[in-house]
Amino acid sequence: MKIQENYSLKNLNTFGVEVSAKYFAEVKDLGDLKYAIEFAKINHLEILFLGGGSNVLFTKSFGGLVIKLDLKGISEAFLNEDEVLVTAKAGENWHEFVQLCLDKNYGGLENLSLIPGNVGTSPMQNIGAYGTEIKDTFVNCKVLNLGSMQVEEFNNEECRFGYRESVFKREGKGKYVILDVTFKLSTENHQLKTEYGAIKTELEKFGIENPTIQDVSRAVISIRQSKLPDPKVTGNAGSFFKNPTVSANQFSKVQKQYPQIPNYPNGEMVKIPAGWLIEQCGWKGKQIGNVASHELQALVIVNKTGAATGKEIYDFSTLIIESVIEKFGIELEREVNII
Repeated sequence: MKIQENYSLKNLNTFGVEVSAKYFAEVKDLGDLKYAIEFAKINHLEILFLGGGSNVLFTKSFGGLVIKLDLKGISEAFLNEDEVLVTAKAGENWHEFVQLCLDKNYGGLENLSLIPGNVGTSPMQNIGAYGTEIKDTFVNCKVLNLGSMQVEEFNNEECRFGYRESVFKREGKGKYVILDVTFKLSTENHQLKTEYGAIKTELEKFGIENPTIQDVSRAVISIRQSKLPDPKVTGNAGSFFKNPTVSANQFSKVQKQYPQIPNYPNGEMVKIPAGWLIEQCGWKGKQIGNVASHELQALVIVNKTGAATGKEIYDFSTLIIESVIEKFGIELEREVNII
């Protein structure tokens, strides 16, 4: 393994922002990873672990060591005739992993098709879409404790999953690096989640009445491709903001003024689509300089010209946050990690 200096990260972040790392290492196994971490400790360097680069916005170059996790490998172990444990290492591409599971008729991840990024970052965000979240099939993950340099294991409960949240984004932030993730998937009696309106509509469009897990995946891919820009064509990080959750009392006040506001009850709270709030503030398709809100999905901020800096994108997102607060009294939270 070679540690490189002044390494461009433009092709390693899906926004396509031109920044560099003072030091850069691509690690392919645990030995490489420990060596790179030791190099950073000896040289008193801050470390940034990079997966698929799909959930990060660089606002400046990184003055420490960027470690690109390229750990690869997938294994499986059958529990019984209807359940299988599938383990994927952190560097596996998420969508390719989902498709591999579907090719083997393993169910549970089909609603999470075409989400950008790598397997290793999926538990950090508790990624979710169309009624499914990672926590629904997650069994455990192996991590490297950066303090003790020992490999540890976190089960579902210990990860303390929440909406786009986990222990790794809160008190465990910066303390661990995820090495692999294990999921429990079905092999025969699949429990399909097609209640999400867009999936139902898409399946009807395909003329499918009794969908398979593969059909659900195709529907999800079709929906996402129709709404979301391809980061290989237009720089973006997918959904830039979390859908806000507000108290029932606060929602009632907003609903009186905006009766058409879409909402999803969530216990004693109410979740509101961030994209709808942003669109109502006039941002959908709006461009300022090199940055724009996507014309088909206001929740997505894009590097419209390909020449945007991270600061331009960040400032654009701040303007959106301020306008939503002014109109609705609701503060949006960035889902993307800001560096």
